[in-house]
Parts: sequence; structure tokens; C-alpha cells
Amino acid sequence: MKQKVTDSNLPVEAEEGIRLQVYLAHSGVASRRACEQIIKDGRVTVNGVIVTQMGVRVLPSDVILLDNTPIFPEEEKRYVLLNKPSGFISSLSDDRGRPVAADLIKERYKERLYNIGRLDMYSAGALLFTNDGEFSAIVGHPSAEIEKEYIVEASMPFKDELLESFTKGIRLDSVFYKARSTERLSSRRLKVVLIEGKNREIRRVLEHFGVRVKSLIRIRIGPVSLGDLPRGSMRDLTKAEIAALYACKQEDRP
Repeated sequence: MKQKVTDSNLPVEAEEGIRLQVYLAHSGVASRRACEQIIKDGRVTVNGVIVTQMGVRVLPSDVILLDNTPIFPEEEKRYVLLNKPSGFISSLSDDRGRPVAADLIKERYKERLYNIGRLDMYSAGALLFTNDGEFSAIVGHPSAEIEKEYIVEASMPFKDELLESFTKGIRLDSVFYKARSTERLSSRRLKVVLIEGKNREIRRVLEHFGVRVKSLIRIRIGPVSLGDLPRGSMRDLTKAEIAALYACKQEDRP
């Protein structure tokens, strides 16, 4: 039986090195926050010992296993833009057997890449993948205030009240939703720019006004635009795009 780590049986040398969740993120397992949950779930062992608490540090000589599979830091960092089709889950796996976006990039990239942020299953468009934990933490943190731009097509015309309420801010079921900007492209097409992008934010606001979404496509994440990238295709970010996203880091972010 594997031993569970406690304060009394942690090795002394574990006070050096890097935090386990950082090691996992740098190994392309998931974002740092997601790695913390993976550790709490008891899926990680260090030198044969299950670790479930935060703060454990590891050294290059330690043997790290995730679900009994050895984990090593990625030597090459990857930054990938995927044009996610509708019908794919923004996840590395799904216990219900639904198609996941990560499967679309596995044949092209040998590194373990994970998505930064999410698009709901029925939305399409820009989704970023990386194996760089620091990059993921910067881009995925609300303090970076990175714009996300969407094109929405609806089943009926958009009313002025909807656009005005979304831009000024509206509270629905104790959650506050506010777009940075909205622009009517036609009677049934709308451009929306968000900053934080809460879960299903655009859909929830439109549904509140009785508008059914026919299609929702994210066309831009900060300086990274889909352009003419075909649906289901991917490309590496340019050095300029990576630098621009790194520049969003807030020094006072907790």
C-alpha cells in the first residue's frame, strides 16, 4: 500500500527544490491551479509516497508519478492556438466519453499540452494550449485583463436594452456580468468583448433577454486572432504574440 505524505514523514530535502504543483505545470500536466486539484485528489506520488497537501517541494532526483506514469519537465515550451470546433469539451479528458479539444492537437505535438481557460462545448473558436505553467498562470488570471472577442449569431434581433444592460453590467442569480463592449453587426449578429469571461456568460445574459444563441465563436484572445485559421486546425503562436501575452503580467498579482 502506498504511504500518504504527512508533515512527519516528508523528507528533509523536500524543503528545497520547487513546489510540486509548479513541477507538474512545467511538465505539461495542466495549469498550476488544476495541478493543485490533481494533487489533492491523491493522483501524484513522490518517491512512491502519495502527496495530497500543498507546499511539498521536489528535486530533479525525485521520482514523480501521475496516475502511475512518470512525469518529467518539458524541455521545449509550446504555445498553440486551436480553432476549436463546436461539440468538443475544453478539457484533457471526459468521463462521459465526449470528444475533447486536446485530442485534436495530440498528433502534431508530442508534448503534454493543456488548454488555458475554456470554451463551452457548443461554442467554437480560439482556444490556447501550452505546457508553460508560468505563461498559463499569467494569461489565465483575471488581473491580466486580456480581452476575449466573440461573434454571436442569434435566433432573433438584438434589442437595444440587451446591449445597454450587458455593457453597463447586469446581475443574474447573484452573479455580475459586464461586457467591455458590445457592437451590433446586423440585426441578429453581435460582437462582444469580455475581460474575465465567466462560465457561459454570453449565453446566460442573452437567455435572460429571451434570445437563443445559434452560434458563438471566439475570434480573438488579446493579441491572438483566429484570422483565416480553419475550424479544427491549429498553429504555433508567433514570438510577438507570446511576448505580448507575457507583458500582461501584473506584478502585484497575488
